[in-house]
Amino acid sequence: MLTHEQVMAALSHVQDPELGRDLVALNMIRDLKIKEDSIAFTLVLTIAACPLRHHMAEDARKQLLKLPGIQHVHIEFGAMTSEERKTTLGSVKPQLPKLNAMNRIGRVLSVMSGKGGVGKSSVTAMLAVELARRGEKVGILDADITGASMPKIFGLPGGGLRGGEQGMLPAITSLGIRVVSSNLMLMEEDAAVAWRGPMIAGMIQKFWDDVLWGKLDTLLIDLPPGTSDATITVMQSLPVKGVFLVTTPQQLSGLVVRKAANLLQRLDIPILGVIENMSYFRCPDTDKNHAIFGPSHAHEIAEHCNTSVVTRLPIDPQVTELCDQGRVEEVHLPEMEALASHLQVERESPGK
Repeated sequence: MLTHEQVMAALSHVQDPELGRDLVALNMIRDLKIKEDSIAFTLVLTIAACPLRHHMAEDARKQLLKLPGIQHVHIEFGAMTSEERKTTLGSVKPQLPKLNAMNRIGRVLSVMSGKGGVGKSSVTAMLAVELARRGEKVGILDADITGASMPKIFGLPGGGLRGGEQGMLPAITSLGIRVVSSNLMLMEEDAAVAWRGPMIAGMIQKFWDDVLWGKLDTLLIDLPPGTSDATITVMQSLPVKGVFLVTTPQQLSGLVVRKAANLLQRLDIPILGVIENMSYFRCPDTDKNHAIFGPSHAHEIAEHCNTSVVTRLPIDPQVTELCDQGRVEEVHLPEMEALASHLQVERESPGK
């Protein structure tokens, strides 16, 4: 009959795709029982609703059925306690890269969406603008390496990054917002950045390590859509204090945002709130709101994420036009002003 060590050795070939380590190293195999032709165990997940649980279970089943004499594999699911989850996730977080000695960054916040096209980058830019208007020193790290749009929104020219022995200088907008983006390294803004995951992850870390950010009150990270390598790199290697989730009223957008939320819960990253973009159109003639993309599902998403809806942004053609023209710093939305005020009060509160 197979030994405990042989079975665990087989299971060590099965990885948690999001955490990048095997199930044995993560202590996710419990209550292992071995019989002549069968193996049973409990797969203990970081959260009970882990979206990849069936994927991991199937990979484990395939590995075990390769063992001599094994014909049946029974897998049950369990969930780690809060303390176990913190210990496990702490063990997979690499050491945070050291900031350039000249940098002093107060808080690092990310803006994330489940899918593209929901206005995540424009939301990031408008939030940065509102914080800057309130006297904060703000930076934007554009982590959407292959689909960077931040320079276009701010009207920054290509080739706008300069470096030296001490580090890389960010581009600076008229309001003093410091911006780093892959598109600032290109002379033509529509040139393709056809990089694979490791190169993208390496560039994000260089943006953190090598850029001379100086003193910032807030650094906003504009993440690429979904839960790709770039997103996991940011969450596991940068000191992110919290994430805003951007969605739109369509149910499809809500579905993929919940996927993103599940990843954040697994990584123990706080969700600061849900921002619903393109929520409604206010008719200038009647002053009535019209749900162009259907009824809002923001509160349902917020409930799933155990957070709140921090703002709902209207469809505003003028905002779209200003962003397209690189004039986002001229945008004024009361909803974004309120969010920025709330964030500033929170930052200045004792203990924050």
